[in-house]
Amino acid sequence: MDGDKPVEGQWDFDHDNRKAAPKDIRYDGPMQFDPDTAVMALVAERFGDNFGDLEPMWFATDTAQAQRHFEHWLQQALPYFGDYQDAMLNDNRFLYHSVISFYINAGLLDPLRVCQEVEAEYRTGRAPINAVEGFIRQIIGWREYMRGIYFLQGSDYTSRNVLGHTRELPPFFWGAETKMNCIAKTVEQTKTDAYAHHIQRLGIVGSKPYVSSGAYISRMSDYCKACAYKVKDKTGDDACPFNVLYWDFLIRHRDRFSGNARMGNMYRTWDRMKSDHQSQVLQDAAAWLTRMEACEPI
Repeated sequence: MDGDKPVEGQWDFDHDNRKAAPKDIRYDGPMQFDPDTAVMALVAERFGDNFGDLEPMWFATDTAQAQRHFEHWLQQALPYFGDYQDAMLNDNRFLYHSVISFYINAGLLDPLRVCQEVEAEYRTGRAPINAVEGFIRQIIGWREYMRGIYFLQGSDYTSRNVLGHTRELPPFFWGAETKMNCIAKTVEQTKTDAYAHHIQRLGIVGSKPYVSSGAYISRMSDYCKACAYKVKDKTGDDACPFNVLYWDFLIRHRDRFSGNARMGNMYRTWDRMKSDHQSQVLQDAAAWLTRMEACEPI
């Protein structure tokens, strides 16, 4: 803030933060640290059957290490974070992301101090406003806001299931083989590194409606180039499943979402489609859901 006004005259710079990933990434990723072998052995003994890979284990395990990593990211990656924060690459898991969520969750880093240090990079001219505002919005506007909602709503909040979903997650969410490259990459990364950034979480393994379409995944990543499905095909056996499942989700929950200002354009797009195409979309979506419920490989 500058007094009671937003810096540079606007509240967010999200429109500047949606560039597709460049060919060359100027950041070599998060700092890596040697694990405590005794602790590793204990985890293997007690939690060996849990989802995820114990090794490689390179995370910081104390505040000093976490702060070293954070300062490394501030200097090397923050200036580029904003432009490419929604991007995804087959061969680069972290791009310019800070990878500090687990350090904040474990109490090794303080979210307010993190935001203050990032703001200081803008004030001293070392990072652009879209990178700084975008990062602070991720911490305060997403992480801390949602954390507050959980406390406000109570311990049963996560079990309310207001959308009435009852299907089990398909096996590929637990590492089973799938031809959907974006799913395979995101789940494998989560399993190996205990990390997936916000677009992978919300738009690929989540159901945030305004990003979880094949077109958005294709625009923000190179995942579709290595996929067995065709993102440009809107229906049919070879079409990207996200193309029809996206619309199916929106139509099933139209009563809930149609009044949302961010969703109105999507429903107007649907309403302009020819009725036979709408029918085919919903028919294909039902077929994909049936196959997933039957645990068929897709």
